[in-house]
Parts: sequence; structure tokens; C-alpha cells
Amino acid sequence: MKPQAMAIIVALHLAAIYGLATSTVVRQAHSTLRAVLILPEIELPRLPPPPPPKPPTAQKASRAPDPLPQRAIDAPPTPNIVTSTTDQLPVPIVIQAPAPTAWPVAAVNLAPAPASPPPIKPAKIELPSSDAQYLNNPTPIYPPVSKRMNEQGNVVLRVLVSPEGVAQQIELKTSSGYERLDNAAIKAVNQWRFVPGKRNGQAEAMWFNVPINFELS
Repeated sequence: MKPQAMAIIVALHLAAIYGLATSTVVRQAHSTLRAVLILPEIELPRLPPPPPPKPPTAQKASRAPDPLPQRAIDAPPTPNIVTSTTDQLPVPIVIQAPAPTAWPVAAVNLAPAPASPPPIKPAKIELPSSDAQYLNNPTPIYPPVSKRMNEQGNVVLRVLVSPEGVAQQIELKTSSGYERLDNAAIKAVNQWRFVPGKRNGQAEAMWFNVPINFELS
């Protein structure tokens, strides 16, 4: 017999065996299901109907729920407090610092402070002068033309007097209004001698005003 035919026969046998086994299982399942379906009905006990709801009643005034019972806890011991009828102020705490240690001080030779210079006195100034009689200064000559023309006036000359008492420079400070009178005054003063000006007793050159009055009598 060929191997292929042998394999087919074996396969057919296996299929037949599988079919028999499957049919048996199916039959057992159908019989079991039928047995379940044929079981007699069992009456379950009926429960009593629920009671009807109670009609609403007036609610009592709300009150605080009862406190839960608490366990007894041992209270801490109360400290002994001493009180008095008068208010007691706290006593201030005074802390005394130790006295500072006295350190020896080395002797220092301090030189005396220099004496302040004496105050400077203002300089004593003496202006020049031309009024001394011993100078013998001549009187300015009145110009004849000015007399005929009735020319009058005051002349002020600014004179720089040297330490020797000589007029070094002459300037016309105030004019009389007439040139002839001004020139006559300058010519006369240029020949005068003066007492020189002094500063703290020392003669020095100074400016000096010399007034000359031309007036017809």
C-alpha cells in the first residue's frame, strides 16, 4: 500500500473518532440543559410592604448637639501664685561696670605756646603843610588883566610834596573858571616850600591839596 493512501486512511479514522467524541459531548450538554429547564418553579418568600411615611411634625427648637463625652484628663498642677493688694513694679536690675583701670600717664614736657604778636597799630600819618611862617612862601600875584576884567574865583591845586618839602608835581583839581588865575596859582605854588608829610614819624612823598582864592577887594 502506498504511503499516501495510508495517510488518508489514518486521517479518516481520526476524523471519525473526533466526530463521535463531539456528538457525545453535545448530547450530554443538551441533556443537562434540558434537566435545568425542567426543574420545578420555587416560590420566593414575599417581603412585607414598607410602612407609610409619617406625617411631618413640628420640629423642635434647634439645640446644640450634646457634647461628646470627653475623657478625664489630668489637669496640670496649678502653680502657687502669690498676689498682693498693691501693684508691685519690677525691681530694676543694676549692673555695675568695673571701674576703669587708671593707666600711668607719661610726663610730657609741653613747650609754652608762643606769645601772640602785639596788635598792629594803625599808621600815624601827618599830611604836608604850607602854613608854617618860617617857610616864607610868597602870595600868588593877581594878574593885572584879571583885575581889569573883574575876574575872580577859587583854585584848588593837587600837589605831590617830596620828603624834602618840594613840589614834585602839580595838578589842577578845581579851576577858577579863568585860565589866567589858574596859571598864576600854579606859578606861585611851584616856588613854595612845604613841611613834608610823615608816616609814623618818617617823611615820605604825599599828595596835598592847596586852595588859592582870587578875590578883588
